[in-house]
Amino acid sequence: MNYKNHFFSILIIVMIFACSKKSERVENTTSEIQTQKPDQKKLILFFGNSLSAGYGIDAEDAFPGLVAQRIDSLGLDYRVVNGGLSGETTASGLSRLDWFLEEEPAIFVLELGGNDGLRGIPLTETKKNLKGIIQKVRSKYPQTTILLAGMQIPPNMGPEYTSEFRELYPSVAEEENVILIPFLLEGVAGNPDLNLPDGIHPTEEGHLIVFETIWEYLEDLL
Repeated sequence: MNYKNHFFSILIIVMIFACSKKSERVENTTSEIQTQKPDQKKLILFFGNSLSAGYGIDAEDAFPGLVAQRIDSLGLDYRVVNGGLSGETTASGLSRLDWFLEEEPAIFVLELGGNDGLRGIPLTETKKNLKGIIQKVRSKYPQTTILLAGMQIPPNMGPEYTSEFRELYPSVAEEENVILIPFLLEGVAGNPDLNLPDGIHPTEEGHLIVFETIWEYLEDLL
């Protein structure tokens, strides 16, 4: 009987010691988890159409992907999200914007309107939607820096529409006080060697030039 009591006493001591060690390990693990920091990299969001999406080429070779590669190579504290969608108009962009505003972007690059121009959508509608997108971003995240990528279209819709379309972007940028990239496709548009056979979407080489155009504006902000 004494032997049994002695045995159970030792067993209880061992169990208490083991539980104490287990509790200590749990506390240490919890402490480690609590001290780990989440991804603190600031967000650059490209919100556009097939140009941003990289129609006809790999997404990493489109200008948003090239921006991401440059940022990584420089070790900058930013990450890129490509919100480009082929066929996107300013109206459809405005309707899906909320999905992309769950996280605050440090920089928001707006590249929309080209499809509006190619379809002959009234410029008053395009302007209203561009301003609506900018205002929605600014309303939710006042500290976000917004870049507006200017666009031009072929003269298919007539010289008056084409001219007014070109002036639309400087007008929106001035009224909404955002940074304007005068013409995103500068040096690329109209050059068959830098565009796919459709004459609208840049090749990989064309996207390299677009990247350099936009990096000129991003570099100072980063």
